[in-house]
Amino acid sequence: MRKNAIFSPSRIGVIAGHTFTQLVRMKVFYFLAVFAVLMLVASYFEMPWSRTTEDTAEQELVILKSTAMGAMAMFSVLFAIAATALLIPKDLEDRTLYTILSKPVPRLDYLLGKLLGVLFLVGSSLLIMDVLLTAILHVRTDGLIAAEMERGMSLGWPQEYLDIRKQEIAQQGPTWDLQAGIGAIFFKAMIMASIALLISTFSSSTLFTIVIAVVIYFIGHFTADARNYWLHKEGAEISFQAKIFSQAISLIFPDFQLYNIVDASIEGKKIGASIFNRLLVLTLFYTGIYSVLSWFTFRKKEF
Repeated sequence: MRKNAIFSPSRIGVIAGHTFTQLVRMKVFYFLAVFAVLMLVASYFEMPWSRTTEDTAEQELVILKSTAMGAMAMFSVLFAIAATALLIPKDLEDRTLYTILSKPVPRLDYLLGKLLGVLFLVGSSLLIMDVLLTAILHVRTDGLIAAEMERGMSLGWPQEYLDIRKQEIAQQGPTWDLQAGIGAIFFKAMIMASIALLISTFSSSTLFTIVIAVVIYFIGHFTADARNYWLHKEGAEISFQAKIFSQAISLIFPDFQLYNIVDASIEGKKIGASIFNRLLVLTLFYTGIYSVLSWFTFRKKEF
C-alpha cells in the first residue's frame, strides 16, 4: 500500500486556492480593502491645512508616500492577522475541517495551504495598491518637476542647477527602493500571519487570537530597544544565560525595527540588495519556525 506523503506541494496548492476563494467571498474584508484604497487615493490630494510655506516638492512627495504606505502597512497587518485568525474557526463552523481531515491530508499540508492562501491574497492586494501608488506618484512627480523647472527658468537658474533639482525630485518619485519598502511591508505581514496561525491552533477564541497577535506586533517594535537597554544596564558583566535569554526573547518577539527600510524608502534613500535579501531570509526563518510550531500544536489536536 502506497504511503501518503507528509508534504505535497499540489495538495498545499489546492488548499491555498480554496482558502483564497474563501477569503475573497468574506465581504467583511472588502471594507479593509476599500479603506486602504481610499487612503491611498486621498493621499494624492493636497489639503490646505497640510501645507506650509516651507514645503518643497520633495516634502510633498514624502508626505504622499508616507500616507499611502502607512495605509498599506496597516491594511496588510490587520488583514493577515484577522484572516488567519478566522480560518480554522470558519472551517469548524462549516464542518469543512472534518471533511478535509477525514481524507488522507496531512495537517501540515492543511496549515501551510491556509497560510499560503492568506499570503497570496495579502500579496495580491498589496500589488494592486502598489500599482495605484506608483501611478499616482509618477503623475505627481512629473507635475512637480515641470512646476519646479518653470519656476527655475523664470528665476534664471543655470541649467546645471536645474538638472540637479530635477534629479532630487525624481529621487522621491517611483523607484526600485520604494518597491523594496513595499516588500518589507509584505514581509511583516508574512510573519504576523504565521504568528496568528500559531495562536489559532491552540486558541478557542478568534478575538483572543487577534488581540494577542496585535500585542505581539506592537511588542516587536520595541524589542530591540528593550533588549539594548537591559544589556547596557547589565554592563560588561553579562552572563551567558542572560545572552541566551535575550536571544530567546528575540525569537518569541520578532524585531520589527529591522524592517525600518520602509522609512528609508519613504525618504528616498538607497536600499542595498544585501539588506533586502537579509530581511527575506529572516522573514522565511520566522515564518518557518512559527509554521513548524503550529504543526506541533495542531497535529495531535482533537476536534
